Amino acid sequence: MEKTSATTANSFLSYLKNYGFVLFMLLGIVSGTLLGLYFPEAKGLKPLGDLFINLMFCIVVPMVFVSIASAIANMDSAGRAGKVMGITVAAFSVTALIAAIVMYAVVSCINIVPAGFSVNEMVTSTEELTKITAGELLVNFFTKPDFAELLSRRAMLPLIIFAVIFGFGVQLSGGKKTMTAKLLDDLSRCIMKTVTIISYYAPIGFFGFFANLAATYGTDLMGGYAKTLLVYYAMCFLYMFVFFPLYAWYGGGRHAVPVMWRNLFKPAAVSFGTCSSVATIPTNMEAAKASGVSKEVTDIVMPLGATMHMDGSAMGAIVKVAFLFGISGMDFNSGDAILAIIIAVFSSVAMSGIPGGGGVGELVLCSFFFNNSAEQMTIAYTLALAIGNLIDPPATMVNAAGDYVATYIVSRYTDGKDWLEKKLTRVQTESNA
Repeated sequence: MEKTSATTANSFLSYLKNYGFVLFMLLGIVSGTLLGLYFPEAKGLKPLGDLFINLMFCIVVPMVFVSIASAIANMDSAGRAGKVMGITVAAFSVTALIAAIVMYAVVSCINIVPAGFSVNEMVTSTEELTKITAGELLVNFFTKPDFAELLSRRAMLPLIIFAVIFGFGVQLSGGKKTMTAKLLDDLSRCIMKTVTIISYYAPIGFFGFFANLAATYGTDLMGGYAKTLLVYYAMCFLYMFVFFPLYAWYGGGRHAVPVMWRNLFKPAAVSFGTCSSVATIPTNMEAAKASGVSKEVTDIVMPLGATMHMDGSAMGAIVKVAFLFGISGMDFNSGDAILAIIIAVFSSVAMSGIPGGGGVGELVLCSFFFNNSAEQMTIAYTLALAIGNLIDPPATMVNAAGDYVATYIVSRYTDGKDWLEKKLTRVQTESNA
């Protein structure tokens, strides 16, 4: 009897060790949401969430630069670094295309525009809308005019480009044998420990963030957007529970799915709670390391994924286009709708490279298709922006947690299709020794 009790206690402690932190984060999300829905005064808890998110943003900028530069600088050759990056971009493109096709099929069959939807109270000043040329889009996508401007979460893609170039510079100067490569590797380890310390505050931060979110948007969640949100939220979770295991199985074989489930929920909870792929990079790195993904793959895939892996955003772009076309009486199955989806997806990827670009994806879309008058463009932009805010948590969850799953696919092509089986065999051998 005592032996059975001890075994039960050990199992419980093991469960808490593996999932306790995730459970506390989920508790913070649920309790904060319920408090915000029933007590509008919960908006006052916003600083609790801002504190956590700001801490993550402060650490993530140097971490992105150091991790990418270190990964490339410490690789055996520049050719392998280029191979990892190429496979990563290809994997992101394929999964985003799959996500877009799935969502397009769903909204083609389901009318997500509620009858009698009113926009009378949702108008912003046209002075807030600024035109962005294709040249400005391209320049801001890749670069910044001053080094100081790279040191910001609003310039993640230019920062990644600079880190890649710097990493290859170190690689061509001697690679892992140089003092610079060793310094970058040491800094990377120190930064990850700092992230662990910050993460202990996450449950409280999530509580404050979701209390404010629910208190601010509660009426919209229950009102005209309800049907649209229901379809989108359901599809995000369905995509995660159906396609993520398929990607993991393809990338890592028959043992990959249970390994993925053991490590997926923490990055999923962090991304859902922070609404930031960038803030989820540290958690994703921890999950990938625990899954046996090599450091060089992890350090390249995660930062790139934060700005380029947009499965959730691709699904969100289709929902926005379907909604706006629906209320405008436009044919969603037309060539214009397909073009609108392509523009929305690509502009959402470029969004992180544009100053103040929180709604640039929506703005580019509306400037192409809803610019017959200033009023039409203003209303369309406001609606798209509102939908973007309301679907942000699950969209970011699919984007960011998908970065972790993508490491399985990248590992298959860089380390061999049996990379995970070799890792599990090695762990088993060490435990038996």
